[in-house]
Amino acid sequence: MKSHPFNRLGKPAQRALANAGIESLKQLSEVTEKEFMQLHGVGKQALQIIKAEMLEKNLAFAPERVR
Repeated sequence: MKSHPFNRLGKPAQRALANAGIESLKQLSEVTEKEFMQLHGVGKQALQIIKAEMLEKNLAFAPERVR
């Protein structure tokens, strides 16, 4: 059984994702990188880990929204 990709993140980043209601990489691919980085508890290390996990699954963050 493969562990959940969020398990590689620090506890603050895991809590931030849980509080935002994000439970999967697929859900995470619906937010922009900027939105992800704005979550309290998420930093550069979490970003690197998540990008690597998403790449393995052929996923990416949503494109930045034009206002």
